[in-house]
Amino acid sequence: MTDDEDDPGDDPTDRGMPPEGAASDLDPRVQETLRRVFGVAGVVSAKVWSMPDRMYVGVRVAFGYGLDRVLEDVRRETMDLAEPGEQWEFGQLDGD
Repeated sequence: MTDDEDDPGDDPTDRGMPPEGAASDLDPRVQETLRRVFGVAGVVSAKVWSMPDRMYVGVRVAFGYGLDRVLEDVRRETMDLAEPGEQWEFGQLDGD
């Protein structure tokens, strides 16, 4: 077997396991949050951190879109996902 050929026995999906980092590994609420966040105009990347009593949502905004407006739209799109007593924080992603 050459380096150009794939080893069929080395594919984790053949064993019924999703590849590492696959979307199916995400908490369904985090997955839904990301789906909604990426649906907001101006969002070009996003990360969501889930803690027992809070959620953090970070976004990177496209040139020509106002950060405050995009964050307000993200809040509005995700507010019904919050559990009672849970805090959500929103902000801009740096560097990455």
